[in-house]
Amino acid sequence: MKTYVVTGGSGFIGSTLAEELLAEGSKVINIDNFNDYYDTTIKISNTIESCGLSVDSCKLLEESSKKEKLKQLKEKVDSENYILEVVDLRDLEGLERIFSENKVDTVIHLAARAGVRPSIEDPILYQEVNGRGTHNILECCRKYDVKNIVAASSSSVYGNNKIVPFKETDPVDFAISPYAATKKANEVMGHVYHSLYKINMAFLRFFTVYGPRQRPDLAINKFTRLILSGESIPVYGDGSTSRDYTYISDIVDGIIKSIAYVENNKGTYEIFNIGSNSPVSLTEMIETIEKVLGKKAIIERLPMQPGDVDRTYADVTKLKEMTGYNPSLTFEEGIEKFVEWYKGK
Repeated sequence: MKTYVVTGGSGFIGSTLAEELLAEGSKVINIDNFNDYYDTTIKISNTIESCGLSVDSCKLLEESSKKEKLKQLKEKVDSENYILEVVDLRDLEGLERIFSENKVDTVIHLAARAGVRPSIEDPILYQEVNGRGTHNILECCRKYDVKNIVAASSSSVYGNNKIVPFKETDPVDFAISPYAATKKANEVMGHVYHSLYKINMAFLRFFTVYGPRQRPDLAINKFTRLILSGESIPVYGDGSTSRDYTYISDIVDGIIKSIAYVENNKGTYEIFNIGSNSPVSLTEMIETIEKVLGKKAIIERLPMQPGDVDRTYADVTKLKEMTGYNPSLTFEEGIEKFVEWYKGK
């Protein structure tokens, strides 16, 4: 049985990945700090579901403190194949305890302080969590002889790249948000550890991921909620901005294939785009949600926000050729699946 550390394993992508790894018979150690970026109860629900347990059968005391809820959660989900560790990436001592107590085969490092716009308001926090936190993970891998890492980067590193689709060989020296800068810096520091300590490594530049368990602040989730409740949706700009959307099942399949690639190819340091190679405009995204919901949106037009890029567009040729990655769901099919999940939760 392989043992995987999944940082951010209670988040949207992390919990879905953990569920898949458990289904394959692997052991998962989930490191998540349950920060205050969004409602802790959402991550608690993600964690329970990823372990194959019923949320209704694992209700935590409604009036309990956050600390007590997380203590109860750990008691509910910990098993021979799954361990929940509520530890902050900045806590090197706490991370070293985990790595010293477990023989880890591979780290999938997904945890980060999320959000482009909030990073402009508090850039030091983003540097501490995303920069120093990632460096702590690299140090633990070096010290405890973990030779395989798959880590989350971001399409935001491309900034307002004028050439599309975005390729891994494009220059990424012109970030327009602190969040993007931390992701680029992590790729560089990762290469240092690969070069010095022979750690096999792949950084995945995620484009926009959507589907069940998507964060409530992200557009598809937020717009679905507001349209159903009859509230206006905030639309920044004229609707012409576009994003490369990929459904969560395709993304997790790509992560699994990237893990296999890193584990089976010594001396690896790769950067991969992971997306759909099929951008959708903001206007098209809203129209698709309206179509699936059968309800028109009330649109509130607002100016473009600092740090927002005009478009993202992934060239995924490299990931396809090297791992067999092949995203299959169309955007409308994915929205149908998301809405079905949203209405049923």
